[in-house]
Amino acid sequence: MNVFRLAGDMTHLLSIVVLLLKIRTTKSCAGISLKTQELYVLVFLTRYLDLFTRYFSVYNVLMKLIFIGTSVAIFWYMRYHKVVKQTYSKDLDSFRHYHLILGCFLMALLIPFDFSVTEVLWTFSIYLEAVAILPQLVLLQKSRNIDNLTGNYVFLLGAYRALYLLNWIYRFFTEIHKIRWIPWISGLVQTALYADFFYYYIQSWRKHEELKLPA
Repeated sequence: MNVFRLAGDMTHLLSIVVLLLKIRTTKSCAGISLKTQELYVLVFLTRYLDLFTRYFSVYNVLMKLIFIGTSVAIFWYMRYHKVVKQTYSKDLDSFRHYHLILGCFLMALLIPFDFSVTEVLWTFSIYLEAVAILPQLVLLQKSRNIDNLTGNYVFLLGAYRALYLLNWIYRFFTEIHKIRWIPWISGLVQTALYADFFYYYIQSWRKHEELKLPA
């Protein structure tokens, strides 16, 4: 495993830790899209169907279990926790994410990695992850209020995708490579979706720093 892959995994994990920290310490999920979290649960469940049928390494198994467990935990907090669920911004979280699920599933049927149940679902998870952040970005644009923990969560997700792009470039030049258009193009689309958020994130950070300056 190269340094870019490891850094990408750790950045992804850190983004989830940041989100759980926000929810657990503040007992609030304000500014967080439940629909994005539902999509991530679906992404991990369909991607890691091979968890108990194919063994690669202890690290691989642990990371799969952690990502499934933490995504389900975040979903549970936002949907069922008696305090946290009351802070959910339902009116702002209005993106019709079911359209994303249907569109990605149809694409996976038409353009799968391979024509088998597990590979079609794996391809579906790749397509869905590329656009899963959209409900969150729409919610942030509507609220125009990026608090530190929510902003850091989305920023770390963007950094994770950027590191994975570097991982693919590194592997392309250092390994006997295969052309893998599905994850490559999906990764590029996913990374590009963060560009608009980064603009608002930087603007929010600048305003925060300006408020700290003495008059």
